[in-house]
Amino acid sequence: MATEAPTVTLVLGGARSGKSAFAQQLATELGESVLFVATAAPLDEEMAERIAAHREARPSSWRTAEAGLRVGAAVRETVLESGGAGVVVLDCLTLLVSNCLMAADRSQADGAPKRADAATLLKEELASLLEATRACGAHVIVVSNEVGMGIVPPYPLGRRYRDLLGEANQRLAEEADAVYLLVAGIPVELKSLAIRSRGPRLRGTESSVRSELSTSSLDTAGE
Repeated sequence: MATEAPTVTLVLGGARSGKSAFAQQLATELGESVLFVATAAPLDEEMAERIAAHREARPSSWRTAEAGLRVGAAVRETVLESGGAGVVVLDCLTLLVSNCLMAADRSQADGAPKRADAATLLKEELASLLEATRACGAHVIVVSNEVGMGIVPPYPLGRRYRDLLGEANQRLAEEADAVYLLVAGIPVELKSLAIRSRGPRLRGTESSVRSELSTSSLDTAGE
Protein backbone atom coordinates (compact mmCIF):
# COMPACT_ATOMS: atom_id res chain seq x y z
CA MET A 1 0.00 0.00 0.00
CA ALA A 2 1.02 3.61 -0.59
CA THR A 3 3.11 5.13 2.17
CA GLU A 4 1.64 8.62 1.59
CA ALA A 5 -1.82 9.97 0.78
CA PRO A 6 -3.00 8.26 -2.44
CA THR A 7 -3.01 10.49 -5.51
CA VAL A 8 -4.79 10.45 -8.86
CA THR A 9 -2.72 11.35 -11.94
CA LEU A 10 -3.99 11.66 -15.51
CA VAL A 11 -1.46 11.39 -18.35
CA LEU A 12 -2.71 12.65 -21.73
CA GLY A 13 -1.14 12.73 -25.16
CA GLY A 14 -1.48 11.83 -28.78
CA ALA A 15 -0.30 8.66 -30.46
CA ARG A 16 3.42 7.99 -29.87
CA SER A 17 3.69 11.05 -27.65
CA GLY A 18 5.53 9.17 -24.89
CA LYS A 19 2.58 9.07 -22.48
CA SER A 20 2.86 5.38 -21.56
CA ALA A 21 6.60 5.59 -20.94
CA PHE A 22 6.07 8.68 -18.79
CA ALA A 23 3.30 6.99 -16.78
CA GLN A 24 5.61 4.04 -16.14
CA GLN A 25 8.36 6.42 -15.03
CA LEU A 26 5.96 8.10 -12.58
CA ALA A 27 4.91 4.72 -11.21
CA THR A 28 8.52 3.64 -10.73
CA GLU A 29 9.44 6.88 -8.96
CA LEU A 30 6.68 6.36 -6.41
CA GLY A 31 8.71 3.40 -5.15
CA GLU A 32 5.72 1.17 -4.49
CA SER A 33 4.55 -2.21 -5.77
CA VAL A 34 2.77 -1.67 -9.09
CA LEU A 35 -0.36 -3.23 -10.59
CA PHE A 36 -0.69 -2.57 -14.32
CA VAL A 37 -4.25 -2.73 -15.68
CA ALA A 38 -4.25 -3.33 -19.44
CA THR A 39 -7.48 -2.59 -21.32
CA ALA A 40 -6.31 -3.68 -24.80
CA ALA A 41 -7.42 -6.94 -26.39
CA PRO A 42 -5.38 -8.77 -29.08
CA LEU A 43 -8.06 -8.58 -31.77
CA ASP A 44 -5.55 -9.02 -34.61
CA GLU A 45 -1.90 -9.95 -35.14
CA GLU A 46 -0.65 -6.36 -35.23
CA MET A 47 -2.43 -5.54 -31.95
CA ALA A 48 -1.05 -8.69 -30.35
CA GLU A 49 2.47 -7.59 -31.30
CA ARG A 50 1.88 -4.14 -29.79
CA ILE A 51 0.62 -5.69 -26.54
CA ALA A 52 3.64 -8.00 -26.38
CA ALA A 53 6.02 -5.07 -26.93
CA HIS A 54 4.36 -3.08 -24.15
CA ARG A 55 4.55 -6.10 -21.83
CA GLU A 56 8.27 -6.51 -22.52
CA ALA A 57 8.89 -2.82 -21.77
CA ARG A 58 7.36 -3.05 -18.29
CA PRO A 59 9.44 -4.08 -15.25
CA SER A 60 9.20 -7.81 -14.60
CA SER A 61 8.25 -7.18 -10.96
CA TRP A 62 4.99 -5.48 -11.96
CA ARG A 63 1.79 -7.48 -11.85
CA THR A 64 -0.65 -7.24 -14.77
CA ALA A 65 -4.43 -7.48 -14.82
CA GLU A 66 -6.01 -7.65 -18.26
CA ALA A 67 -9.46 -6.11 -18.13
CA GLY A 68 -11.30 -4.71 -21.11
CA LEU A 69 -14.23 -3.93 -18.81
CA ARG A 70 -14.94 -4.11 -15.07
CA VAL A 71 -11.55 -2.57 -14.30
CA GLY A 72 -12.48 -1.77 -10.68
CA ALA A 73 -13.35 -5.40 -10.02
CA ALA A 74 -10.07 -6.49 -11.65
CA VAL A 75 -8.12 -4.19 -9.33
CA ARG A 76 -9.89 -5.49 -6.23
CA GLU A 77 -9.50 -9.14 -7.20
CA THR A 78 -5.81 -8.85 -8.13
CA VAL A 79 -4.96 -6.89 -4.98
CA LEU A 80 -6.78 -9.43 -2.80
CA GLU A 81 -4.88 -12.28 -4.45
CA SER A 82 -1.46 -10.62 -4.24
CA GLY A 83 -1.75 -8.87 -0.88
CA GLY A 84 -1.74 -5.23 -1.94
CA ALA A 85 -0.54 -2.64 -4.43
CA GLY A 86 0.94 0.81 -3.89
CA VAL A 87 0.36 2.07 -7.44
CA VAL A 88 -2.26 1.18 -10.05
CA VAL A 89 -1.53 2.13 -13.67
CA LEU A 90 -4.45 1.98 -16.11
CA ASP A 91 -3.29 1.97 -19.73
CA CYS A 92 -5.41 3.09 -21.29
CA LEU A 93 -8.68 4.94 -20.85
CA THR A 94 -8.82 5.33 -24.62
CA LEU A 95 -9.50 1.63 -25.15
CA LEU A 96 -11.76 1.39 -22.10
CA VAL A 97 -14.03 3.97 -23.75
CA SER A 98 -13.97 1.95 -26.97
CA ASN A 99 -14.83 -1.22 -25.03
CA CYS A 100 -17.78 0.50 -23.34
CA LEU A 101 -19.01 1.78 -26.69
CA MET A 102 -18.82 -1.66 -28.30
CA ALA A 103 -20.47 -3.34 -25.30
CA ALA A 104 -23.36 -0.88 -25.43
CA ASP A 105 -23.75 -1.34 -29.18
CA ARG A 106 -23.78 -5.13 -28.84
CA SER A 107 -26.64 -4.81 -26.35
CA GLN A 108 -28.76 -3.26 -29.10
CA ALA A 109 -28.52 -6.44 -31.21
CA ASP A 110 -31.56 -8.70 -31.35
CA GLY A 111 -31.58 -11.22 -28.54
CA ALA A 112 -28.73 -9.58 -26.61
CA PRO A 113 -29.29 -8.85 -22.90
CA LYS A 114 -30.25 -5.24 -22.23
CA ARG A 115 -27.36 -3.14 -20.95
CA ALA A 116 -26.86 0.54 -20.17
CA ASP A 117 -25.77 3.02 -22.82
CA ALA A 118 -22.05 3.67 -23.35
CA ALA A 119 -22.00 6.90 -21.33
CA THR A 120 -23.56 5.19 -18.32
CA LEU A 121 -21.23 2.18 -18.62
CA LEU A 122 -18.21 4.47 -18.77
CA LYS A 123 -19.36 6.50 -15.77
CA GLU A 124 -19.72 3.25 -13.79
CA GLU A 125 -16.27 2.06 -14.91
CA LEU A 126 -14.55 5.27 -13.79
CA ALA A 127 -16.38 5.33 -10.45
CA SER A 128 -15.52 1.68 -9.84
CA LEU A 129 -11.83 2.23 -10.66
CA LEU A 130 -11.50 5.20 -8.30
CA GLU A 131 -13.40 3.43 -5.51
CA ALA A 132 -11.23 0.32 -5.85
CA THR A 133 -7.94 2.25 -5.73
CA ARG A 134 -9.12 4.30 -2.74
CA ALA A 135 -10.13 1.10 -0.94
CA CYS A 136 -6.66 -0.34 -1.63
CA GLY A 137 -4.95 2.90 -0.56
CA ALA A 138 -3.12 3.01 -3.88
CA HIS A 139 -1.95 5.82 -6.11
CA VAL A 140 -3.66 5.64 -9.52
CA ILE A 141 -2.15 6.75 -12.83
CA VAL A 142 -4.47 6.78 -15.84
CA VAL A 143 -3.16 7.02 -19.40
CA SER A 144 -5.46 8.47 -22.06
CA ASN A 145 -5.37 9.98 -25.54
CA GLU A 146 -6.23 13.56 -26.38
CA VAL A 147 -8.28 13.16 -29.56
CA GLY A 148 -10.12 16.47 -29.68
CA MET A 149 -7.49 18.47 -31.56
CA GLY A 150 -7.85 16.87 -34.97
CA ILE A 151 -10.54 16.98 -37.63
CA VAL A 152 -14.15 16.14 -36.78
CA PRO A 153 -14.67 12.42 -37.53
CA PRO A 154 -16.77 12.04 -40.72
CA TYR A 155 -18.96 9.23 -39.34
CA PRO A 156 -21.37 9.07 -36.35
CA LEU A 157 -19.56 6.34 -34.39
CA GLY A 158 -16.30 8.28 -34.56
CA ARG A 159 -18.00 11.41 -33.28
CA ARG A 160 -19.65 9.49 -30.44
CA TYR A 161 -16.28 8.02 -29.48
CA ARG A 162 -14.50 11.39 -29.58
CA ASP A 163 -17.21 12.97 -27.41
CA LEU A 164 -17.22 10.13 -24.86
CA LEU A 165 -13.45 10.15 -24.49
CA GLY A 166 -13.34 13.93 -24.16
CA GLU A 167 -15.99 13.84 -21.42
CA ALA A 168 -14.17 11.02 -19.62
CA ASN A 169 -10.88 12.94 -19.76
CA GLN A 170 -12.60 16.00 -18.28
CA ARG A 171 -14.17 13.95 -15.49
CA LEU A 172 -10.87 12.35 -14.54
CA ALA A 173 -8.98 15.64 -14.84
CA GLU A 174 -11.36 17.17 -12.33
CA GLU A 175 -10.67 14.33 -9.88
CA ALA A 176 -6.92 14.25 -10.51
CA ASP A 177 -4.24 15.79 -8.33
CA ALA A 178 -2.03 16.24 -11.42
CA VAL A 179 -2.72 16.21 -15.16
CA TYR A 180 0.17 15.87 -17.61
CA LEU A 181 0.06 16.48 -21.36
CA LEU A 182 2.81 14.79 -23.38
CA VAL A 183 3.99 16.38 -26.63
CA ALA A 184 6.96 14.80 -28.44
CA GLY A 185 7.96 13.07 -25.22
CA ILE A 186 7.91 16.29 -23.16
CA PRO A 187 5.50 16.35 -20.20
CA VAL A 188 3.68 19.54 -19.17
CA GLU A 189 1.69 19.59 -15.92
CA LEU A 190 -1.57 21.37 -16.75
CA LYS A 191 -3.30 21.91 -13.42
CA SER A 192 -0.55 24.17 -12.13
CA LEU A 193 -0.99 26.33 -15.25
CA ALA A 194 -4.79 26.41 -15.21
CA ILE A 195 -6.72 29.64 -14.76
CA ARG A 196 -9.41 28.97 -12.18
CA SER A 197 -12.97 30.23 -12.37
CA ARG A 198 -14.00 32.49 -9.50
CA GLY A 199 -17.60 31.27 -9.64
CA PRO A 200 -19.94 28.65 -11.09
CA ARG A 201 -19.33 30.06 -14.58
CA LEU A 202 -16.44 31.84 -16.26
CA ARG A 203 -17.72 35.42 -16.27
CA GLY A 204 -15.60 38.09 -17.92
CA THR A 205 -13.08 35.46 -18.96
CA GLU A 206 -11.02 37.74 -21.19
CA SER A 207 -10.62 40.44 -18.55
CA SER A 208 -9.92 37.81 -15.88
CA VAL A 209 -7.16 36.31 -17.99
CA ARG A 210 -5.61 39.73 -18.58
CA SER A 211 -5.80 40.47 -14.86
CA GLU A 212 -4.14 37.19 -13.88
CA LEU A 213 -1.40 37.59 -16.48
CA SER A 214 -0.79 41.18 -15.38
CA THR A 215 -0.59 40.15 -11.72
CA SER A 216 1.76 37.29 -12.64
CA SER A 217 4.02 39.70 -14.54
CA LEU A 218 4.13 42.12 -11.62
CA ASP A 219 4.95 39.31 -9.19
CA THR A 220 7.75 38.14 -11.45
CA ALA A 221 9.15 41.64 -11.84
CA GLY A 222 9.28 42.09 -8.08
CA GLU A 223 11.34 38.95 -7.49
